[in-house]
Amino acid sequence: MPAQTTAAPKLRRALGLWDLVFYGIVLIQPTAPMPLFGVVSQEARGHVATTVLIGMCAMLFTAMSYGRMARAYPSAGSAYTYVGRELHPSLGFVTGWGMALDYMLNPIICTIWCSKAALNVFPEVPYAFWAVFFAGLFTGLNLRGIRATARTNEVLVGLMFLVVAYFFLAAIRYVFHLPEVSFSKPFYDPETFSLGAVSTGASIAVLTYIGFDGISTLSEEARNPRRDILLATVLTCLITGLLATAEVYLGQLVWPDYKSFPDPDTAFVSVAGRAGGPFLFHLVNLTLLVATIGSGSGAQLAAARLLYGMGRDNTIPRRFFGAIEPKRAIPRNNVLFTGALALAGAFTMSYQLGAELLNFGAFIAFMGVNAAAFVRYFIRAPQKELRYLLPPVLGFLICGYIWLSLRTPAKILGGLWLTAGILYGAWKTAGFRRPVEFTIPEE
Repeated sequence: MPAQTTAAPKLRRALGLWDLVFYGIVLIQPTAPMPLFGVVSQEARGHVATTVLIGMCAMLFTAMSYGRMARAYPSAGSAYTYVGRELHPSLGFVTGWGMALDYMLNPIICTIWCSKAALNVFPEVPYAFWAVFFAGLFTGLNLRGIRATARTNEVLVGLMFLVVAYFFLAAIRYVFHLPEVSFSKPFYDPETFSLGAVSTGASIAVLTYIGFDGISTLSEEARNPRRDILLATVLTCLITGLLATAEVYLGQLVWPDYKSFPDPDTAFVSVAGRAGGPFLFHLVNLTLLVATIGSGSGAQLAAARLLYGMGRDNTIPRRFFGAIEPKRAIPRNNVLFTGALALAGAFTMSYQLGAELLNFGAFIAFMGVNAAAFVRYFIRAPQKELRYLLPPVLGFLICGYIWLSLRTPAKILGGLWLTAGILYGAWKTAGFRRPVEFTIPEE
């Protein structure tokens, strides 16, 4: 009797275009610009809507590059893979090292923001208590292996859209009862506009879009990945940009004086309170708190996975970072390590500096992906087409300009991190003469 062979199980291609778009919106969240509102408003001198639109332009071009690279590597979803394979493994290592900064800082800024939001409800409880509580909460959730299901995420995003819609109604009603309103000032105020200030604000505002690249990790589950990954990534950035612009535009109309926020880190909660009273204040505060708890827990899990992938390949010490706790099958050492970093960061840096450092690492990846797309689809292509030239070049230039517009402290600290990575990589690979091993696991 002939031996029967059983085919290895494969991921099912069941996701259409709008499934992918919704997943991208889940990753980014419809409330994404709200935690950044006060910090960006002060940095850009009130031009938050303008900074969000500038960020959207950079992300749309970059989204096209991500989509095209996902078409070339439909089973991979990391900038490291794209840069390492298309340009050079050493450049891939630098890109991966920059992404590590992005991953490690996300739990820190989520801990900071959640602690500030909790102070809005319980001001008598010290900040230190909340920092310990939320860093411990994120760590505890990941040690227990608890992860939100896709359906839970969909419900949460649906509730967030309802809260955003309620804010829109309250803000519009408030604005139309004001005696005098300038509807153009959120985009351009001649008294305060400065290109340098707006550029610096945009370097923080792009945090609104962080996460869109996660769509590329679903390439093996999309029905038509070569078309839909690109379209979904671009549509997600476009929808997010338009929604975010509307949110911050109304926020600026409700609270035009960017210098008078009680706390810049939670300024949008104060805006909601002015537009809709105590009920909307607490509703928005709770909504953002729940959203940021989800983001913080997920970010810590992603950081732990990143460290595990690096440790597994012995890029960093395998005995500690590459270990799996057998009972729950989780990288326990990495969860504890990232939890300790989140707690330490909550006491040693501001939300703004953490966000800027995160973007320092993220924009290295964005520039790398644009460069990889340019090389693959234009330089190496037998026929040079304009549609493969302009998007990656414009994406690289805009991302590079925004990256250079980061404040000096962020550039110094980010530069030190990058230098340390280059030195470490050179030591690990004998001056980059041996192959670089640096794995970023798929999401």
